[in-house]
Amino acid sequence: MKTLGQGTRPDELALEAILLEAPLFRAGQGMRYRPVSGGISNSNWRVTADDGDWFVKVPGNGTEMFIDRVAALDASRKAAAAGLGPKVYDDLAHKGVEINDFMSDRRPSTHADFACRDKRAAAIAAYRRMHALPALGLTKTVFDMIDEHNDQVRSLGGPRPRDAAWIALNDRLARQALMASGLDLVPSFNDPMPGNFMIGQDGSVMLIDYEYASMNDRCYDLGIWFGEMFFTPTQEAELIEEYFGTVTRQMIARVTIHKALADVKWAAWSMVQLKVSHLDFDFHKYGAWKLMRLRRIIGHPDWEAHLRHA
Repeated sequence: MKTLGQGTRPDELALEAILLEAPLFRAGQGMRYRPVSGGISNSNWRVTADDGDWFVKVPGNGTEMFIDRVAALDASRKAAAAGLGPKVYDDLAHKGVEINDFMSDRRPSTHADFACRDKRAAAIAAYRRMHALPALGLTKTVFDMIDEHNDQVRSLGGPRPRDAAWIALNDRLARQALMASGLDLVPSFNDPMPGNFMIGQDGSVMLIDYEYASMNDRCYDLGIWFGEMFFTPTQEAELIEEYFGTVTRQMIARVTIHKALADVKWAAWSMVQLKVSHLDFDFHKYGAWKLMRLRRIIGHPDWEAHLRHA
């Protein structure tokens, strides 16, 4: 922990300037701060004082290319009102800085947590609550996200995989299959990094970090989470049944297709970050890993059947 005036690094000095500007912090006594690890888009901090404990998110360089901070705050407020996310403070919203209560009574999840069936069920319950929120101000489907990032990669001169044409072909086929049956747009979380699931001592799950939230197909939220957690087909079927009440061939197909599209999106996102981010993170490796998983899905013999049944 550092106190105000002890910052030496550029990110610490920037944070101190922000803390001095926010009305929430001006009267605080014993102000201290430290970085919070785990994020790969922004600079995250825990700020404490005698009268409070907060989480402060400072937008990362270039994130304005793909994050609408007004929409993110809208989603955060609606989630907080529903008891799904932490309290939101508006002090520096005009600068895109997000301030929340620090959830000291909860801990971020890990991949290992979701090996437990009860925790998977708690996360699905959180998704149901997310999808039942009032409509969000931003509609941004996975198709919109992929198109946005592909345009950005081209304009930035970012690297493209050797099989880019094959990936683009399967992206088009997936879009055609999903659009033929129609999209089911709901308020969607869109960013299931393990650290965004906060687990309470009672086993309940709350969600943090709504900057990628938008109106999107509900199966995208499930598909991207299934992929992120490396669930087995049996676990995926259990979760589909937990969410929908039954398992159908169509739901398996739609979730699997969205799982693949999520990897297309995040692989392209990684190449944008590679060009613009100042964070110490290997975005090239992250994107390459997403593409490896994508190839496993669309190269599987069942891929064509998923497209037919979507």
